[in-house]
Amino acid sequence: MMLVDSHCHLDDERFDADRQAVIERALAAGVEMILAIGSGPPDLEAAIRLAEEHPHIYATVGVHPHDASKWTPNLRERLRELASRPKVVAIGEIGLDYHYNFSPPEAQRQVFGAQLALARELGKPVVIHTREAWEDTFRILGNRASGIMHCFSGGAAEARACVELGMHISFAGIVTYPKAAAVQEAAKATPWERLLVETDAPYLAPVPHRGKRNEPAFVRETAAKIAELKGVRLETVAEFTTANFRELCLQAAASKG
Repeated sequence: MMLVDSHCHLDDERFDADRQAVIERALAAGVEMILAIGSGPPDLEAAIRLAEEHPHIYATVGVHPHDASKWTPNLRERLRELASRPKVVAIGEIGLDYHYNFSPPEAQRQVFGAQLALARELGKPVVIHTREAWEDTFRILGNRASGIMHCFSGGAAEARACVELGMHISFAGIVTYPKAAAVQEAAKATPWERLLVETDAPYLAPVPHRGKRNEPAFVRETAAKIAELKGVRLETVAEFTTANFRELCLQAAASKG
């Protein structure tokens, strides 16, 4: 059985002391591939370095909505350049976060739109972060999009809207939390061909690890919860989510190469 962690911040300083051991534990747990998410400025290459060191790790590049106020035209060109690296399979994470508003909402919307345009120009999927911003997220995405709604936090209605747009939906440890009924309903409603799992490590560790530092090996717990919700074996979730990741991120990248 093979799993994919479709969203992990492996460059986070909380992994500095034991990053290699974390990667080895993931492999031992059956995690075949990890998507390392690019950090915003100043270091846009952190995830790429990890991907280039490990054959089963892939990378994204992008400016998080928290960092939207740092956006410059030069940064856009730098992203374009980095996106051409062989292990970079998506633009992200990008999007909107109206919970913290670390960058002004208008700046977030502008930078989100600019990176969506870049991804479409390059033919790459996007990895989207949206928090308390569904209406604007859907408006900016338009009628069609290719990519991942990461760490999905909406309900069944938002899940259906994402699927209609053409997006994949990735569930993190939140789906294992007892009070996350809406997210659990969304997982039940998500069609198999659009389903992904992730950790968002080091954040949001699933039950029974909740409250601890999250790591890619724990994606197994999230997949097991989705299997329970859908009434299938864990192997079924692993099979579909791995195939979906390959088709969305790896086959598209290979065809562009």
